[in-house]
Amino acid sequence: MRKSILILCSVLMLSVCAFSVSMQEILQEPQMNIEEFEARMREYVTQAAGLTQVEADKYFPLSRELQRRLLELNRSHREIVEIMQLNEAGLSDEELFRQLLEKDVEVRQQQTALDLLFNEKFLEVLSPEKLYNARVAERTFMMRELIIFREQQQQQEQ
Repeated sequence: MRKSILILCSVLMLSVCAFSVSMQEILQEPQMNIEEFEARMREYVTQAAGLTQVEADKYFPLSRELQRRLLELNRSHREIVEIMQLNEAGLSDEELFRQLLEKDVEVRQQQTALDLLFNEKFLEVLSPEKLYNARVAERTFMMRELIIFREQQQQQEQ
């Protein structure tokens, strides 16, 4: 099993090298304008959820804060997992994977706690119906943007 982990680590290292080369190529291409992306999302969600300007002005800062905190949580989790995978504590494979699974559960619990906390904050500024519609609209927008991004990537590869 340790050989499997070493092989996996080797493959990951090669992937990281390949990824860094591809990132250099991407960095030479024009970058996505975050402000433009957020403006498009705000317009889409506001219209799809039927938000007033006042509601939108209160909703989107909360939404950005939630996304920022979830991103930090996931980044921290990835760092912990990477350190654990080095297995400097000399854990058996079973112990290592058990701890990795426990960390995954912990991060999901923390995500749920953030969702619950922010749900209360969102409900102070939006009705439950509008909040639900806004969240569905955000997911729809993100899926649509992902599809467009993938299509553009495929066109560039051809």
